[in-house]
Amino acid sequence: MRLLMTLLLFLLPTLGVWTFYTAADNGWWMPEATSTFASDIDDLFYLIMWMVAFFFVATEGLLVYFVFKYAKDDGTKAVYSHGNHKLELAWTLIPGLMLLWIAFAQMGTWAKIKYRGNLPEGEPIAHVWASQFDWRMQYPGADGVFGTWDDIESPHLFKVPADEDLVFILHSRDVLHSFFVPQFRLKQDAVPGMAIPMWFNATKNGTYDLICAELCGWGHYKMAGRVEVVSRDEYDAWMAEQQAIVMSNGTEEQS
Repeated sequence: MRLLMTLLLFLLPTLGVWTFYTAADNGWWMPEATSTFASDIDDLFYLIMWMVAFFFVATEGLLVYFVFKYAKDDGTKAVYSHGNHKLELAWTLIPGLMLLWIAFAQMGTWAKIKYRGNLPEGEPIAHVWASQFDWRMQYPGADGVFGTWDDIESPHLFKVPADEDLVFILHSRDVLHSFFVPQFRLKQDAVPGMAIPMWFNATKNGTYDLICAELCGWGHYKMAGRVEVVSRDEYDAWMAEQQAIVMSNGTEEQS
């Protein structure tokens, strides 16, 4: 029984390490990073992951050793102690220092992405409205002003040009939602009553899932959209087409 328990405990960290080691090859890892700040987010993830992995393996290794060494019934009498202040101080101080390290390590990335003073210059490309259970993207019309009659509304589709710093304003019409594009490493809660500026720079053309990452009601599972990243010329042509549709007022046949 002692050997069986030791073997089972040994298999747990072994399986865990093997899973992470082969995750990328098996398609279990994070999706491709396709924004300018995605690598900064990944660096923070790896920092925390390696910290956790080290102590997970170390703790499991000690557990395996102790089970193997002390589970044998050899008549040895157990010795009880009332605690060790130095040991308690160590396992309080070390995690505290690690948390401080993480806090300082993330400050630059957080400021770069979240601080309003670091937002790229220029007008927002769109206002994004979340509601149960859809996404609505509002672009300015030919006058370049939001909130006028010629605004362009795009349900579920957020089309943007590639390789440009783009600011948009996030809103919620009802409850908490969360704007999440995994490939961009971009996630932000949409809070009712707040207009939250966000930015990103998509580095690769393609179509990416826009997910609501906040449980927002019975239809949360189907609240999906798309972010389509295209060239500047293709984006301008699309905007011209959308403006023509608005100006036609539905009275002209669209090709």
